[in-house]
Amino acid sequence: MTILCVRFHLPPMYEAALPELLGLLEEFTPVVEALPPDGALADLRGAERYFGRDAVELASVIRVRALALYGVDCAIGAGPGPLLARMALREARPGSVRAVPAAQAVAFLAERPVAALPGVGRATARTLCEYGLDTLGRVAAAPLATLQRLVGAKPGRDLHEQANGVDRGRVVPNGISRSLAAERSFPRDELDPARHRRALLSATEELGTRLRALDKICRTLTLTVRYADLPHSRLRSSGGTPTATTRTRTLREPTAHSAALTAAAYEMYEALGLQRARVRAIALRAEGLAPAEQAAHQLTFDPVDEKVRRIEEAADRARARFGPRAVLPGALAA
Repeated sequence: MTILCVRFHLPPMYEAALPELLGLLEEFTPVVEALPPDGALADLRGAERYFGRDAVELASVIRVRALALYGVDCAIGAGPGPLLARMALREARPGSVRAVPAAQAVAFLAERPVAALPGVGRATARTLCEYGLDTLGRVAAAPLATLQRLVGAKPGRDLHEQANGVDRGRVVPNGISRSLAAERSFPRDELDPARHRRALLSATEELGTRLRALDKICRTLTLTVRYADLPHSRLRSSGGTPTATTRTRTLREPTAHSAALTAAAYEMYEALGLQRARVRAIALRAEGLAPAEQAAHQLTFDPVDEKVRRIEEAADRARARFGPRAVLPGALAA
């Protein structure tokens, strides 16, 4: 086991601490890949020999130091490659380390549903299940030619290798991408689409206000809808955590305009086609941040758009003086 997949238990508005936590990991290895908003992959290939400890022991040291220095706990998955480390993390309880040795990789994978494999979407999982390939063990035993005929040549080959414990992925060191996030959790599992849209409106208003306060614009918007799974749900992940759907959209033009962010968020939500989905939380992330001075606004002859932007500027001044809830959209004031 040489790869760690770490998820720090950061509060939604405390994501600014992630770069410092990545620095903690870099004290053990320079090969660290950021997984915003709260995670990272770390390759300990050389660290095990240097520190004279295996990956699980180093993971325990990392957890203790994160708690002592930053007051942040974490869950850690350990495996011979990034794929198994990610899957092990799903089964790691908060404050624990879940390790999958290379010798146990095939057995670990065999009983898990095919949808538990990272990169296998709903459509691929549905196709495989229709042919009885509903577990990774059955996928591993299936002829390669059969998988390639069902899902395509390269996806079929990759799926066959991964189901047999072959992980060709690697940790790619990177700098943390600049982004802002807003999450809205419901007090109970929420079925009402109107309340889902209200949560989206609240999140886009927050993101727009924060972007304008920082003189930033964003190029892309990512929507994550977390569901409340039932024990019999076919969508339930192997780790017992709620399944989620994530969609990313590149905006027509980089913006910090709340109305544009709201329209994009509503379009992504409608495209999901949710029908009586039990939603636990909705999160939005503004990514690809750049200075506002780089924004290019498409001029229109619509006086309403200009009026909305002037109102937005006045609302920002009121919020700066009297607090973030000084001005709210009517739908959020109730």
